[in-house]
Amino acid sequence: MQAGWSPQHIAAVSYGIAAAAFLLLGLLLLRGWRARRHATALLAACALTVLWAAGAARHGASGGALMDALEIAHSGAWALFLLLLLEATRRRLCRWLAVYAAAALLPALAAPWAGASYALAAGLPAMPPAALPAALASQAALAAIAPRLALALCGILLVEQLYRGTPPRQRWGIKFACLGIGAMYAYDFYLYSDALLLRHVTAAIWSARGVVDALAAPLIAVSAARNPAWALGLTVSRQMKLRSAALIGAALYLLAMAASAWYLRAIGGAWGPVMLLDCLCGAAMLLAGVLFSGAVRARVKVFINKNFYQGSYDYRQEWLRLTRALSADGPALAERSIQAVAALVESPAGALWLRRERGVYEPVASWNMAPLPTRENGDAALCRFMQARQWVIDVADCRARPQRYGQLQLPAWLETVPRLWLLVPLMLHGGLAGFIALTRPRAPIALDWEVRDLLKIAASQAASYLAHQESANSLLVARQFESFNRMSAFIVHDVKNLVSQLSLLLQNADRHHASAAFQQDLMDTLAHSVAKMTQLLHKLGRADATAAAQTAQALDLAPLLARAVLARAGSTPQPSLGIDAAGLTVRADAQRLERVLGHLLQNAIEATARDGTVSVRLLREGAAAVIELRDSGEGMSAGFIRERLFQPFDTTKPAGMGIGVFESREYVRELGGRLEVSSAPRVGTTFRVILPLHDGGTAT
Repeated sequence: MQAGWSPQHIAAVSYGIAAAAFLLLGLLLLRGWRARRHATALLAACALTVLWAAGAARHGASGGALMDALEIAHSGAWALFLLLLLEATRRRLCRWLAVYAAAALLPALAAPWAGASYALAAGLPAMPPAALPAALASQAALAAIAPRLALALCGILLVEQLYRGTPPRQRWGIKFACLGIGAMYAYDFYLYSDALLLRHVTAAIWSARGVVDALAAPLIAVSAARNPAWALGLTVSRQMKLRSAALIGAALYLLAMAASAWYLRAIGGAWGPVMLLDCLCGAAMLLAGVLFSGAVRARVKVFINKNFYQGSYDYRQEWLRLTRALSADGPALAERSIQAVAALVESPAGALWLRRERGVYEPVASWNMAPLPTRENGDAALCRFMQARQWVIDVADCRARPQRYGQLQLPAWLETVPRLWLLVPLMLHGGLAGFIALTRPRAPIALDWEVRDLLKIAASQAASYLAHQESANSLLVARQFESFNRMSAFIVHDVKNLVSQLSLLLQNADRHHASAAFQQDLMDTLAHSVAKMTQLLHKLGRADATAAAQTAQALDLAPLLARAVLARAGSTPQPSLGIDAAGLTVRADAQRLERVLGHLLQNAIEATARDGTVSVRLLREGAAAVIELRDSGEGMSAGFIRERLFQPFDTTKPAGMGIGVFESREYVRELGGRLEVSSAPRVGTTFRVILPLHDGGTAT
């Protein structure tokens, strides 16, 4: 410290800086005063802070009643500003004003009482505070510290509520104001806590207070610039009230325990320090046990809902929580459904029944409860009642007054469920999809119309999620069967083609059985059919589809087309083959590509009259091989090609499967090519199979 600077001078400079900072802030706010919401309250807080800081700079910590009033007024003004930002009601504002008025009067009321108490304790006669010695005046001053400490704590709670209650996207506009005002209240709490413990105000802490408050002024100015309207649309949610109630209760509890510990140390003599530590440790453990108690939290929540809100629930929060619980990962959906519905009434356990085959309701899940193997028939009295009335059944009330429930007799097995409370129906599309049994809550809850309606709506939402899960499982099974049926359809299609070839040979056997050429063609066709069926059986026995990709190899298209045409040499009309570009190779599975070409060729033959023509041509276009299959048959319209030709399981043939052209197009696409078709009714059809050449070259 420099020579000539006393603590009083340092404090005067510190509080003078605070007065100048808030005076400048007030002048800046006056520029747009009328355009700002809550500007009057903010300007009043700045003005009172300027007066208080100027008084503290002149008179120091011992400014008398006037300084006490200014300090409480400036602290209360900032609290009032926070309350306005929190959109507090008129009744709540009046309550806060009453609190601060009482806090302003407490020092004056407490001083004579403290003086008389100290005089009696010292064996002195009671006398006015002015005549008391310095120690007695110190005790009177300490009596004024507790209210100021409480006001600082209330200010911290208001800042916490403002920040937590503001939506995350809007916190940008108020975070610096919360930081500045919160710093002022936090420093006041530190100052008076230290004074209460040490029984005097520390000069250094008091002197630094002015600079700390001055540092808050720029932060408030930043928030005022970012959010001039101060319109945050804030609401104090139930969670905020619950947290604030817990925080206030914990603070009051700790203050009470600290006072008790101080009293024990004062009167305990040699046992004082030991009793002090034991008291503090026991109080901390008791507080932790209370805070971690679900029953205590439930009772506080019920108390807040009953006394601070017209409705018992924050429906937005409850609906969000229910949706998150039903759609989140974790336990099975049935167990999450029980937990979500039970949380609405603080029930600690439950079980779920769902409708299964033949209308029997079976237990599918339980939460914090032993599994119940009992089933309930759909035509039983309980299920028929819930189906017809859609009521939430209070089990105890139903047993005591069955006439209210249409003389409903509950099943005997319900008596085996410990602490059973409610039966909640799960309604879906007007039918009873199941029901949930809940045990008694941690805290007593009045089962009024609001609670019943919320339970029914939540149960219906859970029923929709459960039904969706059942549908998804059924759809998965159906898709597995569909995949199996699709594979079977392809197999049947291949077998049909082989049967058609063999039937054609059988029809011509009576007329050409003596011909050596026919006999040779018959043997070749039989050998080809046996090879195809053997390959088909081999494919059915393969474990996965990767084996099909392993059979792809470089193929010379000319011999493959020759085999496909030769296999249908006995057909009428007989197809012809033209090779414009020999030696073209592609990479493909020989059997699958031959099956694709054979199917397209067979379709062309079947669509063409006996005196028509069917031709196959191989040519090259750039880096692609083109297989052109042309017929003079009936042809197809553009609408048929667009809407039906490539549609699986859609056919015009009496014995067809409708998957041949679809399979052909899909395999050509797998090879990186494309299948083009052009046709006109009574003119004919041309299919063009365009495949990329292997290595861009020809066969050697």
